[in-house]
Amino acid sequence: MSALSFLQVVDLCDNVDLRRDAPDVLYDAKHAETEQLVPFTLTDALDSPIVGLLRPPIVKRLALENERSKELGSEQVWKLRLNKDEHRTLANGRSIGPCISFSDWVDTPGKRNAALKEICERWRDTALFPDVCGPKKWRGEMYAIYADPFGLHDHPDHKQGGKSLNYAFEMERSACALFGVITYGVHMSIYEEDVDEKGQKTVRIWVPTRALTKPTFPGYLDNTVAGGIPSGMSPFEALVKECMEEASLPDDLVRDHIKATGAVSYFFRTSKGWLQPEVEYIYDIVVPAGVDKNLFKPKPLDGEVESFELMSQDEVIYNLKTGKFKPNCGVARGSDSDVRIPLAVLIDLFIRLGFITPANEPDYMKIITRTHSQFDFSKWKQ
Repeated sequence: MSALSFLQVVDLCDNVDLRRDAPDVLYDAKHAETEQLVPFTLTDALDSPIVGLLRPPIVKRLALENERSKELGSEQVWKLRLNKDEHRTLANGRSIGPCISFSDWVDTPGKRNAALKEICERWRDTALFPDVCGPKKWRGEMYAIYADPFGLHDHPDHKQGGKSLNYAFEMERSACALFGVITYGVHMSIYEEDVDEKGQKTVRIWVPTRALTKPTFPGYLDNTVAGGIPSGMSPFEALVKECMEEASLPDDLVRDHIKATGAVSYFFRTSKGWLQPEVEYIYDIVVPAGVDKNLFKPKPLDGEVESFELMSQDEVIYNLKTGKFKPNCGVARGSDSDVRIPLAVLIDLFIRLGFITPANEPDYMKIITRTHSQFDFSKWKQ
């Protein structure tokens, strides 16, 4: 594989371009233009929050789920507005296109959770979508889905003062891509700062190699610590948990030295066509000068990491551009063998450290804006 530019890395990551040419035609202009995407809403009300995008295979499957419910004499979970004669026209003449929502009786987070749990577990057990949420892909982790994907990460367990929740429901991590919902994770880099013989600052970054037993991207490089955010847990607490589980980094060390540095976001479509819009909250630990650096040396603990290596920035950039990193970090091939899946977490780090600048990178502004995607979210709305 030839080396990629930083912008090419970003292009391979943020690879969805939504188009809405009419109220009933929403598609990805970069992939399968004839494949219509249907908004997934909480209700069929005109002002209902949109929480995901559904591809034709899922639209068809949810219609079959309703038929199954009818045959079993149980209530249908889904309300489908798909036919032309079901589309609404407002008083001003504006047409409202198709959508799929929960049925009226599925009107609380608890009911949505129960409905999705039953469906996703049955799909797992029948291997309906084995490449996404089959038995070998099942994670047994719940991700929270929010009415406003850019809003508060709250949870029923922490509800205060009777305020309405942004939390809409939660679902199995591996099934999220089937429903095109926005998911969230955390990434952290631990690095040491040096000064080279020319007096210029350089860094060395702790880079793990994923265990060969991992179900996704075994043997690929990763960020020092990374993971998803379990439902009900804050990004910070999720990262503290991952630091111990993946890297043997004690709680007090992490809390004393970790620094939140922002977030990156991207809208990725897999080689199988599944939609994966993601937000990653970014943190750093800079090893302080004059301390025992071994205190900050990560060590494998839970079997998810094979080893850690302290790499120079040049080594990291080389591996980033030549396909050694897994998704959410650099460029990977993994289970999506015909595409390279990047995320500019490390590019974001190099920008923040001043190694990628407007002076040395002609695509600087394109990289900046593309690593902070809003997922064309305004186009999801009808």
